[in-house]
Amino acid sequence: MVSTLNTGYFLLYNWKTATLKAAEYEIKAAQHKQLASEIELQALKLQLDPHFVFNNLSVLSELLLKDPQLGYEYTENFTKVYRYLLVNSKKKLISLADELKFLDAYLFLIRHRMGGGCIFTIAIDDSKLGMMLPPVTLQLFIENAVKYNRTEEENPLAIHIYSTADDALVVSNTLLPLVKKMESTGIGLQNIIDRYALLSDRKPSVVQTDDTFTVKVPLIS
Repeated sequence: MVSTLNTGYFLLYNWKTATLKAAEYEIKAAQHKQLASEIELQALKLQLDPHFVFNNLSVLSELLLKDPQLGYEYTENFTKVYRYLLVNSKKKLISLADELKFLDAYLFLIRHRMGGGCIFTIAIDDSKLGMMLPPVTLQLFIENAVKYNRTEEENPLAIHIYSTADDALVVSNTLLPLVKKMESTGIGLQNIIDRYALLSDRKPSVVQTDDTFTVKVPLIS
């Protein structure tokens, strides 16, 4: 009888432990699923920001009046950017090569929106082009840099984009704070951090000095 009771207790204990672990896993899975849905929704809101659309349409209207050929080129690149956002916004990952193709069109818009107030240097090792990252990562970082800093031709905002030997992508910009500082929501950066939490064990890093703001994100093989 004692042996039977001990066996029953052992089985009951194991069943209870297994049930609690299963419930814990289900809760975590549900939390991750909810987080993924929230991130996806937030990503869509960020990527299809109506201010982004309005600003570019305003520039386009002026260009079509002043320089129809340049206005046509602006329309072509704006269409590429918008199509990229619509097609890839729901994807978890995209190749760095595809992200850089998108970046070409996006920087065309930035340069004609900001004039000479913003300069870019890009140095990406060809061996990294097949690696992956969340789509529109570069846009979010560049948009943040432009949003929170001055863009003046006599003292342009410098943005550097480069890859590293440890399979990472870095976006670094000089700090030229606005006279009237805007309060940072941190949403764009948090969006990327949250997405990486679901995609990789490696985490993005953020370093701010007196002169620069630098974000480093891992590239996923």
